[in-house]
Amino acid sequence: QVPLVESGGGLVQAGGSMRLSCAASGRTLSRSAVAWFHQAPGKEREFVAGISWSGTSTYYADSVKGRFTISRDNAKNTVSLQMNSLKPEDSAVYYCAAAVTTSRGSIYYQPVDYPYWGQGTQVTVST
Repeated sequence: QVPLVESGGGLVQAGGSMRLSCAASGRTLSRSAVAWFHQAPGKEREFVAGISWSGTSTYYADSVKGRFTISRDNAKNTVSLQMNSLKPEDSAVYYCAAAVTTSRGSIYYQPVDYPYWGQGTQVTVST
């Protein structure tokens, strides 16, 4: 019902930057908390960054604070993740996820709380 599609992944050198985008059909993102998760081989899917549907509240994992920035454009039903100063340990498949919520300023931190997911995009940071 709410298809999400990530784009922008690829290969980048350590210290470089990359911008991921998540696009959705319909109006879901206009009233949805949206988050980015990543999952590396052999590891659990982990929260990276989230943004409330108001767009005024953002949340980040400690490992990416100061390096990543999440933003949204509700008119376009898109959410972006700007990743700077990338490290090899950032390498993973990155997924965007959305959850309809009545809270303007809140998000969820666990994958199980997000009903809608994209297919994922690979980010590889070389040394």
